[in-house]
Amino acid sequence: MQQQIAVITLGSADLAQSQKFLAEGFGWQPVFQNEQILFYQMNGFLLGIFKREAMAEDMGQTPQAGPAAMALAHNVATEAEVAPLMERLVRAGGRVLRPADAPPHGGFRGYVADPDGHAWEIAWNPAWQIDAEGHVTFGL
Repeated sequence: MQQQIAVITLGSADLAQSQKFLAEGFGWQPVFQNEQILFYQMNGFLLGIFKREAMAEDMGQTPQAGPAAMALAHNVATEAEVAPLMERLVRAGGRVLRPADAPPHGGFRGYVADPDGHAWEIAWNPAWQIDAEGHVTFGL
């Protein structure tokens, strides 16, 4: 079986607030949107932002507030890019979960929660390469 993920979908209480966070924070624009969902073309997959209630109904579940135990990571090319991007995300409606610092395993990272509480790690890892299309290659 091929190792790939086609779509990562996050539940949102307020699509407009989520769209503002992604547009003003990362500069991302959706490739499709309607009253229930936003889709963003990423490098090799789609990111979906689905109204929480509609997503729960689609899954046959009861809507839950708050995120699951997970984090999305956005890697940047240099250590100097981490803190300014975190600041932009906060201005766009996010909140700092962990200020940028150097973890024991190396690199530099911090965490920001989006308006729905999903954790976004903003990270620089000197061993990982990012190509022109934004694809990250694992390296040690």
